[in-house]
Amino acid sequence: MASSVMPMPMPMPRRGDGPQSPAAVSAIGLRKSYGDKTVLDGIDLRIPTGSVFALLGPNGAGKTTAVKILSTLIGADGGQAQVAGHDVATSPEGVRAAIGVTGQFSAVDGLITGEENMLLMADLHHLPKREGRQVTAQLLERFDLTEAAKKPASTYSGGMKRRLDIAMTLVGSPRIIFLDEPTTGLDPRSRHNMWGIIRELVSEGVTVFLTTQYLEEADELADRIAVLNNGRIAAEGTADELKRMIPGGHVRLRFTDPAAYQSAASALPETTRDDESLALQIPSDGSQRELRSILDWLDAAGVEADELTVHTPDLDDVFFALTSGTDQPNPSEEAAR
Repeated sequence: MASSVMPMPMPMPRRGDGPQSPAAVSAIGLRKSYGDKTVLDGIDLRIPTGSVFALLGPNGAGKTTAVKILSTLIGADGGQAQVAGHDVATSPEGVRAAIGVTGQFSAVDGLITGEENMLLMADLHHLPKREGRQVTAQLLERFDLTEAAKKPASTYSGGMKRRLDIAMTLVGSPRIIFLDEPTTGLDPRSRHNMWGIIRELVSEGVTVFLTTQYLEEADELADRIAVLNNGRIAAEGTADELKRMIPGGHVRLRFTDPAAYQSAASALPETTRDDESLALQIPSDGSQRELRSILDWLDAAGVEADELTVHTPDLDDVFFALTSGTDQPNPSEEAAR
């Protein structure tokens, strides 16, 4: 259970929350099947420009399929989707010009050097030779790969290969980046370094569509999170909104004055007492309204708690509650592995 000590919550604005924020990615009723297996069963998405959107789900839930459709690698069976203002079905060239894609597994060619991998991407983007070399040098420096640039990519560590992979994705200056489980297999330090890179990209106005099975990663990075289950979006919202959906949240009041503790225990409804610790546990979703109600009652009664702690379910609880027993392969996800 996650916990934090809060005298009074203050709502914090999040990137992309404004109602007028343009959508970088949108989809309505997106469907995809493989034989008799329905992978996406009419999903809707709206991702504001300059935000991080995380798509969670068990293995085989359809995360990679969604990325493939939105990046024009495969077609949908139904529904509509727009990326960077372009329809993925009727204007795939426009979509491809605006996006970068980093798949689950590195696209780095281990037989050539890191620099040669970058220059190859510059050629694929039809950059002039001089500009391609400038962009390559800048990105290698940005991703701390300059010293290793002349070495074969096969000698790189997993974290270095992943940084090179994203650097290659950025050669074309994409406005929207799809990162399909970008930190799978990385050690904790490399994973945190990757988080820093993603935050930096978003601060520059890039939109990031992230799929991940690391729930801490979604909690750390995402402005909004959707949980995909059985081909449908089971829930969507900020991390805090999703946590409040799951039972088990509560407010804990701790007292040092036994009289104050007894007064609060007698008057507050649905409390669980801990007489030894002089603490009360009150069921709560952690919302500002509920916290204000508790604090207002304490003020009105002249009772002062020495500590107020809000306990909310974490994203692990959300994930298990929404996807329990649904981990299974699908043809597209298996093909991506």
